[in-house]
Amino acid sequence: MALDQEFEQRIGARSFARLLGEWRPRDGRGLASALADRVRLLVLDGRLPLHTRVPAERELASVLDVSRTTVAAAYDALRDDEVLHSRRGSGSWTQMPGGAGSARPQPFAPNTDPALYDLAISALSSPTDGMRATVAEAARDLDAYLCHPGYELQGIPELRAAIAARYVARGLPTTPDQILVTPGAQGALSLIVTAMTSPGDRVLAEHPSYPNALGAIARQGARPVPLPMVPGSDGTADWDLDLATAAVRDAAPKLIYLIPDFQNPTGAVLDAAGRERVVDLARRTGTPVIADETLSELWFEEPPPAPVAAHGAVDSPLLLTIGSASKVFWGGLRVGWIRTSAPMVRRLSTFRATIDLGSPIFEQVLTARLLADVEETAIARRAELRASRDRVAGRIATLFPSWRVGRPAGGMCHWVDLGSPDSSRLVSAARRRDVLLAAGPRFGLDGAFERYLRVPYVLRQDRMDEALARIAIAWSEIDRATPVVDPPEWSVA
Repeated sequence: MALDQEFEQRIGARSFARLLGEWRPRDGRGLASALADRVRLLVLDGRLPLHTRVPAERELASVLDVSRTTVAAAYDALRDDEVLHSRRGSGSWTQMPGGAGSARPQPFAPNTDPALYDLAISALSSPTDGMRATVAEAARDLDAYLCHPGYELQGIPELRAAIAARYVARGLPTTPDQILVTPGAQGALSLIVTAMTSPGDRVLAEHPSYPNALGAIARQGARPVPLPMVPGSDGTADWDLDLATAAVRDAAPKLIYLIPDFQNPTGAVLDAAGRERVVDLARRTGTPVIADETLSELWFEEPPPAPVAAHGAVDSPLLLTIGSASKVFWGGLRVGWIRTSAPMVRRLSTFRATIDLGSPIFEQVLTARLLADVEETAIARRAELRASRDRVAGRIATLFPSWRVGRPAGGMCHWVDLGSPDSSRLVSAARRRDVLLAAGPRFGLDGAFERYLRVPYVLRQDRMDEALARIAIAWSEIDRATPVVDPPEWSVA
């Protein structure tokens, strides 16, 4: 079987049209270029999966109500950019640029080009000096493990004890046997979703939410049920827990996924009363709750309430807390964890053995040492991010007076209301100015959040200022005039 057939997915013309959203220029000109830009963005954003067979030119032209010449020109441009790979008589498939002719999934390639201003990823670089010293100390600690096979399915004892101690300090009694170490928080979430859902099951998730969480749910074949976030008094957002209760009653989800601390991307914080309601909902309905607390250490004015699991029975198997070393220390560590009941840890460990046999030992040894001084590192990170939050908000107010930006109490990003549904257009224009951004729909389902843009405040000051200046140029280049024609019927909400 040919590789491109082996990995092929198909998307119908009407489904493709819905995914494209409001792609047309408002003045009706440059349709082919605009269509190519939108498809390119969908591929790079991950909203249009790689190795998907796109509709034929004539079929798509009919649904979009444009000429076949327009679609053909757009497809030609995408082939030139290596976003599409075609075979005569068989069709065209999406691919990652640079992988022309290969239908196999391309490995993740982080941006290392210093000419690019990467605001698509919300992450800090490592605290270099402190990390180097701790790495040297951890290398000596590794000697104790070299005489063992090196497989620690649940994690090394020192790290599990260090993680448990941090939860105790945050008000959640925890023992090391309640900790399962994973390859990052994403690995923790994927393990839980894979172990606890089946294709077709529903998972209640905030809307907007972390894109890779929505992706983990979808990859399992489960169906995300959106829980809309509503505007909050601080300019960020809030949870509609009445709606969450109704959704659990009506949709009967297998899991609830929440980011209670500095929610990604809105920056919202679930208050103590809300956490109690969530725990009570889990207890009454028997629905497990995944509380993603990877950003909990990055508060600015005051710490968030005690962990969600602290508001219920501390050994409840219905309460699963995810944590990570990536945000405070460094994403390159790829060390995360799950905190839940000891029996649930054993259950997940048994399931995990069919996937992998544990996280790398050296990274665990290193993280155990880092956690011993986590407060010192966290204080420095908070100060850095707090100053950056305020500086970036001020620059946005100056450069983009029509944009609305809140004041998150922690975390790494602003969730900006652009005032018009132009997020994807702006991301495409910014890319031409060497700035990488994640469009609002990347954080939602079915093309939602075109009015929003996530703006992380993680770059050093000079690069952040330059990135915003380039975004301002890109914003001036996109056409936001009043539409001269009605949008096609499929795009009307």
